[in-house]
Amino acid sequence: MSSAVVMQGVSFGYEAQAPIVQVKDLRIEKGTRVFLHGSSGSGKTTLLGLISGVLLPQQGSCEVLGKELTQLSLSARDRHRGSEMGYIFQSFNLIPYLSVKENIELPCRVHPKRRMRITAPTLDEEVTRIAERLDLHEFLHRGVTRLSTGQQQRVAIARAIIGSPRLVIADEPTSSLDSDRRERFLQLLLEVCDEARATLIFVSHDRSLMSHFDERIALSEINQVHA
Repeated sequence: MSSAVVMQGVSFGYEAQAPIVQVKDLRIEKGTRVFLHGSSGSGKTTLLGLISGVLLPQQGSCEVLGKELTQLSLSARDRHRGSEMGYIFQSFNLIPYLSVKENIELPCRVHPKRRMRITAPTLDEEVTRIAERLDLHEFLHRGVTRLSTGQQQRVAIARAIIGSPRLVIADEPTSSLDSDRRERFLQLLLEVCDEARATLIFVSHDRSLMSHFDERIALSEINQVHA
């Protein structure tokens, strides 16, 4: 089995002399479900930023889905992330002037590779299919700013998983969901990742969800700054 993520000798800090993340060696195999946990301030979001290519390490190498991110331009990293990764943000990052439907379908509009991987005959049908499974089908033509926090988060989830990205990064995705919707969301996310043979990196404080995952990684075990 080949690796989806390989980090070696990575060091990153917003100030050069004060690293936040130092990872000697991290490998995540393709198709693996990984549960990543750690205390607040342990570097979880920074690590995700490095894996997604939003941040670049000051030292070391970071290879994701066969691309060495430190050798790519900013635009090439953006294309790689948009085509091959789905990212569920804590702060949602929805486009406020677009409808629910327009937010969900955005990755497939911007990145042809994502649209080619949809499973329904048309993009509209794919959006509807995912929206129904996340209880969003009644809100497709509503502006996202008129939704509740939990509904906005489910829109962010739907946008991340459409087009079967090869790597899904979920940063505390269940924090605003009630128990029933949390379980439904997790099952949908796992099903989609299995169908696409996608790698899943799931960050959460809710350790009751750990049993759904193949591998558990504690930040304190890999981040030498907080070890």
